Amino acid sequence: MTKPADVPPPFRTANYIAPPSDPADERIEVGVLVVGAGPAGLGAAVYGASEGLRTVLVERTAAGGQAGQSSRIENYLGFPDGVSGAQLTDRARRQATKFGAEMLTTCDVVRLEVNGSARTVRFADGGSIDAHTVILATGVSYRQLTGPGLDGLTGRGIFYGSSLTESAACAGQDVYIVGGANSAGQAAVYLSRTARSVTILVRGPSVEASMSYYLVQQIAKIPKISFRVCTEVIAAHGTDHLERLTLRDSKTGAAQTVDAQWLFVFIGAAPLTDWLEGVVTRDNRGFVVAGPDLSVDGQRPRGWTLDRAPYHLETSVPGVFVAGDARAESAKRVASAVGEGAMAVMLAHRYLEKL
Repeated sequence: MTKPADVPPPFRTANYIAPPSDPADERIEVGVLVVGAGPAGLGAAVYGASEGLRTVLVERTAAGGQAGQSSRIENYLGFPDGVSGAQLTDRARRQATKFGAEMLTTCDVVRLEVNGSARTVRFADGGSIDAHTVILATGVSYRQLTGPGLDGLTGRGIFYGSSLTESAACAGQDVYIVGGANSAGQAAVYLSRTARSVTILVRGPSVEASMSYYLVQQIAKIPKISFRVCTEVIAAHGTDHLERLTLRDSKTGAAQTVDAQWLFVFIGAAPLTDWLEGVVTRDNRGFVVAGPDLSVDGQRPRGWTLDRAPYHLETSVPGVFVAGDARAESAKRVASAVGEGAMAVMLAHRYLEKL
């Protein structure tokens, strides 16, 4: 990676100077490499760059992650009137670059390696970056519905996630949303402003366990929005655009076909961590295990070489941290992801100081 001329000498940061005794350090230009530009990654980039670390943020597609698809976030601190996911993440991106963070997009990460004091991230195009520390903020990807017609109508009335642009197109039409968590509820509230009706389809018997209380209460006051519990989508119908959905009652097995012009799907997500296989410890669902959760019967993780225990967000590889939705047992909220990104930077500083 080429270093811009106006960047300070390698590895000189607010709190850290690389040990001169290790010649391998001479090739490491990056203090913290952040993988993923969702809320956790953007939070890490803002705090890393603002605190003097040379910070590089790499992203496979565009900044925002899953949160960037949210129509409206109303419980994020400091935005009493709510803010769209796109607005929030764009502001964070601009803030990170203002502090000097470098952002590389269309970078498909394929492998993480430990090379002495370097943590090497390799890309699909053959490139690589060596860093002193890495923060994994890869987030998650949407799970897909399966059934006749669903794949063929994706992008033609069926969408995974929603954005501000869909609201006008839904005006005066019947909208269905699949999912029982906050992202589904937030989309329902926003789309109800223009749609004729919004129906939230939930596989379980209720949404109270998965959706925030404030959001459930808000939806109850909007006549256009209704819930259908114990219901799943089994087929979609239409030629050039979605026209109808076939729904099944999971209790009785009865199927019903309804008119529907729009379907937005929020059915959970899988962590984007396959590229970490065999390098860091993950749970049986692929989420990265970190901190105290790595200890089994008081024992440190296998292969751990340091005298201390892993820091709170540190993975089974020293100097590699995880933040946000990719972490096992994370809160899956924007505010907590941003907080973990900031905390990961603090822990990265602590790691660097003790090298």
